[in-house]
Amino acid sequence: MNSVATLIEKISSAVWGWPMIILLLGTHVFMTLRLRFPQLRVGKAIRLSVTKDKNAQGDVSQFGALATALAATIGTGNIVGVATAVTLGGPGAVLWCWITGVFGMATKYSEGLLAVKYRVQTKDGRMLGGPMFALERGLHAKWLAILFAVFTALAAFGIGNTVQANSISMLLNETYGFSQYVVGIIVALLVLLVIVFGVKGIARVCSALVPFMAAFYVLGCLVILGLNWSVLGESIRLICRSAFTARAAGGGFIGTTVLMACRFGIARGLFSNESGLGSAPIVAAAAQTRNPVRQALVSSTGTFWDTVVVCALTGLVLVSSIVAHPDIDCTQGAALTKAAFDKLPYVGPLILSIGIVTFAFSTILGWSYYGERAIEYLAGHSQKARRIIIGIYRTLFIAAVFAGSVLSLSVVWNLADIANALMAIPNLVAILLLSGVIARETKKYLWENRLDEDSGEEPPVL
Repeated sequence: MNSVATLIEKISSAVWGWPMIILLLGTHVFMTLRLRFPQLRVGKAIRLSVTKDKNAQGDVSQFGALATALAATIGTGNIVGVATAVTLGGPGAVLWCWITGVFGMATKYSEGLLAVKYRVQTKDGRMLGGPMFALERGLHAKWLAILFAVFTALAAFGIGNTVQANSISMLLNETYGFSQYVVGIIVALLVLLVIVFGVKGIARVCSALVPFMAAFYVLGCLVILGLNWSVLGESIRLICRSAFTARAAGGGFIGTTVLMACRFGIARGLFSNESGLGSAPIVAAAAQTRNPVRQALVSSTGTFWDTVVVCALTGLVLVSSIVAHPDIDCTQGAALTKAAFDKLPYVGPLILSIGIVTFAFSTILGWSYYGERAIEYLAGHSQKARRIIIGIYRTLFIAAVFAGSVLSLSVVWNLADIANALMAIPNLVAILLLSGVIARETKKYLWENRLDEDSGEEPPVL
């Protein structure tokens, strides 16, 4: 078993190595240039995200779709993941993580556009979409669509379920002494109560939970940055210098290189915001929107909030805490995060605990929907077969929540990383080969100021 675990770890490191990083970041940059920097429209995109489009086709509001996508995206990677990037790549990794988020907004925009452009409608009126439909309907590559759906279903049980449940149970056990079995049962029941109501139930819970958990965590970060105010300028300079200058960093950091800062910052940024992964478009397709570009803009704000805001604040908290307190252990990501928040007496550990628990729980909810839509796609057009398979999937998903709460998951983490990387490849193929379609739709609705125009396209009924 040790040999198998070692092999899986090596495969995981290989698939998330430089070729994947270059492919993802290259797609981000290419789509940014081809779409004339859609990041500059972030203000308009944020306004659209909170504007209801009731007369448009779709299952949930644009904000509901965004909240569900954010719920799945903002997870433990935003906290411990950023700390891991800092411990391995030094303070410069924070800047590279942030840069990745800025460029990743263009890819997230592209995914959202294709999701609405190629979505379909079931006989009972639900909207289905995502990379599998873009691959099938846009590129006529059914085999790639099937591969994407398979890897999405696998990833839903890994990074979207068991590892998140494990993060919750381990934290509550180590911090407050709660039984992991009891925590597992409670979390499984809560997830069950939400997912039985489908996308509308998930969207309602996420619409309420995401703003609270994000605001609570951001407020905690701002308080810690206030305490570290005297070293904040020095910390920002250290982050910028370390991102572009090969030097041994002071303040408790080990010696790092530009290559290390770049690699770990980009990799963690890509993993955190999921731009290019193909997960968020699955729920974007369910949004009530009058044309693909409106939802594309809304989708792009997911990467903005996840990486440009939350990950950047986390990185600043970590680096400024080390500069202010050189005795902090910065060799392990989890230890570094805990030490940084412990500097805020009483409240700091509580903020960290609530942040990890709510982030992980919301990730489970978001990925339950992604996995269900992937399974539904693989089930074919039979309504009866879909109902049966979805019922089996939901049962297994709930069981996996409990199992993840009580088991050791080092191997599952690496398997999930592999599934995520394999998801990204067919999705990026769709984005790059359909970039002409994305550009034409963008020109029609965004560049020609026709965002309020209805596309007039009726999704085909399965």
